[in-house]
Parts: sequence; structure tokens; C-alpha cells
Amino acid sequence: METVTLKAEVRNATKKGPSRRLRARGFVPAILYGSRQEPVMIAVGSEELLEIMKKERKEGVFVRLAIQGDGGAMERLSVLKDVQVNTVKKRLDHADFYEIRMDRELTLEVPIILKGRAKGQELGGDVQHMRRELRVAGLPGKLPEAIELDISDLSVGDSLRVKELSVPEGVRLVDHGDVVIVHIAVTRASAQVLEQGPAEEAAEAAPAEGATAGEA
Repeated sequence: METVTLKAEVRNATKKGPSRRLRARGFVPAILYGSRQEPVMIAVGSEELLEIMKKERKEGVFVRLAIQGDGGAMERLSVLKDVQVNTVKKRLDHADFYEIRMDRELTLEVPIILKGRAKGQELGGDVQHMRRELRVAGLPGKLPEAIELDISDLSVGDSLRVKELSVPEGVRLVDHGDVVIVHIAVTRASAQVLEQGPAEEAAEAAPAEGATAGEA
């Protein structure tokens, strides 16, 4: 997976007042936690975090936090676990980062990207993308940025489920196998096309049969 760097600084004050002042300066209060260390209270740039969030929606990314503090500089590899958004004030209120280890299995959600044009679309069917992210597990170096799914062979009424997916070696699927990822739904237009199909074939065959009978 791709790794992006995000600058951060240690924050010692955690009450509402200091947090408000951080936001006023264009920073977002955040926390870095993991299985091998005590949580670290940090602040990151709001605009930079927004860019990472946009990128994460398209593909999974690792975030390398470049942290400055009283004890000097340090780097920590992480994933963005959660972001609290204040919809009223239209701002980012808080972010959670989880530190990862390259030698330890990680479970996260990666985007599902549909490729191709389904056969069912040519008949008027509607592509319903039921699941846009998939939970996968594996060592961080093995995890894909996204999973591409070819839907070219799907006709009207067809579906693809989690159990039908192929993932890279060393990666396993966490979601239940029967979960539907994409479905080609029947529409009024596609139903008419499917109904007309046999009738049109019969109409085409009728003159040929009549000609044969006349010749006999």
C-alpha cells in the first residue's frame, strides 16, 4: 500500500480550551495509539488531513506521522482509524491514528473498484454497487491499496459475492462470503428486452418455416 507523510506535533494540553485554540490555528487534535505504546496526544494540519481523507476514499493508504515534540523528532507508521466531523461548524474535530507494525497482521477496509461494463447494462439492467469497501487481513506489506472487480460477464439478475473474489497471496477476506458486492438489477427496460427476445426469435423463424412448407 502507498504511504503518505503527515507532519504532527505533540500536544500536552488536552482540555477544550487548548483544543479550540488549535482548531483556530488550522490544526486538528488527534491521538496516536497502538498495542506496544502509551497513547500520544498530537495535532495535525487540517488541510493536510483532508487531503489524506480524500485519498483514502479512493485507495487505502498508510500514514507516516512525522512527530515533533519536546523530546525531539520521531516517526510512526499508522492508519487513520477515525475522524470526528462537526457538520454544523463544517470542520474536523478530532482524528484517531493506529500505529502498525510490519511484522504483525492488520485488518482494515480497502475500496472496491468496479471495472468493465456489465453485459446486463447493454440490456438496460442497473448496476447496484452494494459494498464499496471490503475488510481484509494480512501483513501490512501484503495488503492491496484497492480491490479491482471485473463485472463484464454479469448479466441481468447476476450478483458477485465476497466468496467469489480473488485476493493477493498472503491476504484473506474478513467479511462473510455471502455478502453481495455488486448486483445487476432488473429494470422495466431490461424486463421488456428480455421478454421480447424469444418473441423476436420466433418471428424471425416463422418466414423460414413458411418458405420451406411452400417449396414442399
